Amino acid sequence: MDAEQEKSKKAILARLKRIEGQIRGIQSMVESDRDCADVLQQLTAVRSAVHSTSVQVLEKYAQACMLDDDIDLPEGQRQKLLSNFMTLVGKTKVL
Repeated sequence: MDAEQEKSKKAILARLKRIEGQIRGIQSMVESDRDCADVLQQLTAVRSAVHSTSVQVLEKYAQACMLDDDIDLPEGQRQKLLSNFMTLVGKTKVL
């Protein structure tokens, strides 16, 4: 793994840890009967954070698996990767 990939991995893990903390905070809010509007606001923030992290992961996947000309792929494999990528994009609703 090169330095750029390691940097990206650390950034994604940091985002996921922040999201994990947000989720724990929401759990505490629900346990302490906080106002529904406050809980919903935090849930919206988490949804946005997960979405932006998904976009970042998809981008890194595309760069690492589909655009790297150094990767020697069997005939048709790059097309299969593109198809898998588009399936992932559809599931994350980034377009």
